[in-house]
Amino acid sequence: MIRDLVGYGGQWPEFCWPNGARLAVSVVVNFEEGAERQDLDGDPQNEKIGEVISVVPEGRPDPGQAQIFAYGTRAGAWRMKEALARHRIPATLFVCGRAAERAAPVLSALAQDGHEPACHGWVWRPHADYDSREEEAADLDRAAEAIRAATGETPRGFFCRGAESSWTRELLAERGYVYTSNGFDDDLPYHDPSGLLVVPYALDTNDMKFFHPNGFVCPNEMVEYVVGALDVLGREADAGLPRLLNIGFHLRIVGRPGRFSAFEMILDELDRRRERLWLATRIDIARAFVEAVS
Repeated sequence: MIRDLVGYGGQWPEFCWPNGARLAVSVVVNFEEGAERQDLDGDPQNEKIGEVISVVPEGRPDPGQAQIFAYGTRAGAWRMKEALARHRIPATLFVCGRAAERAAPVLSALAQDGHEPACHGWVWRPHADYDSREEEAADLDRAAEAIRAATGETPRGFFCRGAESSWTRELLAERGYVYTSNGFDDDLPYHDPSGLLVVPYALDTNDMKFFHPNGFVCPNEMVEYVVGALDVLGREADAGLPRLLNIGFHLRIVGRPGRFSAFEMILDELDRRRERLWLATRIDIARAFVEAVS
């Protein structure tokens, strides 16, 4: 991988998003529950990150951690589904294939509301740790099939936990993917040599920071942070610069009652600013960008 530390070099492309706005906002809902690594499922290790750091020794089942994840699809998803529908905000679903297979009715219900299913790998793991192209390709294929079976749609976007392997993008391009989101380095999409578009994602405007010690504690902290990002990018958009803001959520995190107000308040803020934003799925953002800058 060759690092590009320059990017657009301050010379941003001149365009508006399809509704005339300069600032696009992508709301992402991660659908990972049941795809976290668990000894219970025969995985080589248990997932450690949850409401607390797991203290269960390696090689032993961790049903408590499994139940923390299961809350997302059993309870949190329905709260979030209703809120998205009420605010009329489209989301992209980063879906792990094993989660799609195990909680197909939940994923199907979300997709029926018009949210875009994108591939988040087979299980919730970094693709950088695959030892071979063949192993990764097989997992990409079965993930896509599970998502297609649950939603009726073939995923055209991809994002994995951590980082991709050196051959992930080639595999995605061979399978007809339009974009990858394993990029954290810009406020606009950009083209990759693989032929994919990189639609950057963000880990700061993301509710995973409720699970990290340097992150959010109370719902208002995430809301204030996201509002700050909207304000800065909004001013840049008003000055004529096209921009993209990503906001990431998880069923098991903001789906919990104590954090759900963060989700609600952020959706309220997006709704309040709707006339100045383009609220869109990532596949629509990718296609609009390609059309605008080609």
